[in-house]
Amino acid sequence: MHAMTKEALEKAFAGESMAHMKYLAFSAIAEKENKPNIARLFKAIAYAEQVHAHNHARELGYIGTTAENLVAAKGGEDFEIAEMYPVYHNMAEFQKEKGAVRSTHYALEAEKIHSTMYGAAHKSAVNDKDIKLGVVGICPVCGHTVEGAAPAKCPVCNAPGSKFVLFS
Repeated sequence: MHAMTKEALEKAFAGESMAHMKYLAFSAIAEKENKPNIARLFKAIAYAEQVHAHNHARELGYIGTTAENLVAAKGGEDFEIAEMYPVYHNMAEFQKEKGAVRSTHYALEAEKIHSTMYGAAHKSAVNDKDIKLGVVGICPVCGHTVEGAAPAKCPVCNAPGSKFVLFS
């Protein structure tokens, strides 16, 4: 792929990915404000943005086999753990941005768990096997991730375990 086309598709991928996530957040707000049709509109268009991002990712070669995707996912988490979030967290502390300090701390703690989970999954995928996976619980406040029963309280942000979103 030509360099300019690649750069343009990378920017388009980033923009479509961001739009997808923003529209899902907007949908959640509309739901809380009892505007279900606006919420549905945001969700529908978020899906369209996801389709666009997926198409761009495929053309950029970002999507491979499950084993390759796990390597890429773990690599992304490891980068966030080792470089990105520590730097962002320090910057936020230096600039006394309490919300950003909290947000980067939450993300860093969750990324450590994600890296471990992806690493374990990769060991199975390279042997052409699936993993054994119980219910996965995600704290809706900080993103803390657990397999199995949610804790009574989130160990990162103290949110009640009853609020965890479960994926089974």
